[in-house]
Amino acid sequence: MESHKQLFILLCYSLVLVRLSGLKVEASRDLKHHPSKELFIFGDSYVDSGNTPKSDLGSWKKPYGITFPGKPAGRFSDGRVLSDFIAKYLGLRSPIPHKFRNIVAKNYLKYGMNFAYGGTGVFDTSISGPNVTSQIDSFNQLVQENVYTQSDITKSIAYVSVAGNDYSHYLATNGSLQGLPSFIGSVVKQTTTNLIHLQSLGFKRIVVGALQPLGCLPSATAQTSFQSCDTTSNDLVALHNNLLNRSVTKLNQDTNDHTTFAILDIFESFNSVLNNPSRHNIKERFKPCCFGVSSEYYCGSVDENNVKKYLVCENSESTFFWDQSHPSQAGWNAVYNELKVKSLHQILY
Repeated sequence: MESHKQLFILLCYSLVLVRLSGLKVEASRDLKHHPSKELFIFGDSYVDSGNTPKSDLGSWKKPYGITFPGKPAGRFSDGRVLSDFIAKYLGLRSPIPHKFRNIVAKNYLKYGMNFAYGGTGVFDTSISGPNVTSQIDSFNQLVQENVYTQSDITKSIAYVSVAGNDYSHYLATNGSLQGLPSFIGSVVKQTTTNLIHLQSLGFKRIVVGALQPLGCLPSATAQTSFQSCDTTSNDLVALHNNLLNRSVTKLNQDTNDHTTFAILDIFESFNSVLNNPSRHNIKERFKPCCFGVSSEYYCGSVDENNVKKYLVCENSESTFFWDQSHPSQAGWNAVYNELKVKSLHQILY
């Protein structure tokens, strides 16, 4: 039991330690006709495109961003992340990170805004960044300042990412494994509260991501030399996703203002790619492209003499994972291709 707890701490907590992002992505031609005006992103490192401080380790350090935009830009990957691909699907530029809102041309704001902050959750974590509630409050402040109008909001999409940082913080602060199912219920309940809050602000299309298979992250599969996933962790993920599905179903049953709530099935899309890697030209399923030279180091680590203490694979396009917790751009692209078939259509009006 203790080994399971330690493993779950390791695989979840790694989501807090590393970071990701950039300022612009080419808009897709796929859905030029789509009526959505803007995309607003809330959540964590799976969708953060540059809100974490440059002083933090991870996403603003080499070798992050080597594929896109060619240098560290704040994304927790070698390139684009999930929020970029969602924007691509909608035919929009990737929304500008909230922290850059005052230093970019106003023209950038018309695509929406990204409030996500790596390492955060629906509750407070060890990261000092804003939790999802605070991120939504930051959005509401912009509405009060007339940066965005009610007309903008009703034609826009809100996406919320919940990738497991609440669970890592719970376990890292001596939360019991026995109490974890109850805490999972609390996380889903708070997530639901956040979705209702977004509805109250005027969003008519609100999408939340299912939790990815945490037991398949490199931080977990390292225990088996990157050969197989940890089923104990994935059973807990299944509980989260089942509760989330029931909650979103009830929201849709109870709403009477033409709002639609939807789940983006990140869990199944991850599994589809990991179970059929060759279909997506993925050669390495579980081993990350970038990793520390020993257990005390991680992707991006340097010593006191600024000597690199990490290794990078020859071709990140052939690996699903970039670091211990986050997919590579190729990995996210593979997930995106699965989502296009299975659940991305739900975000359309």
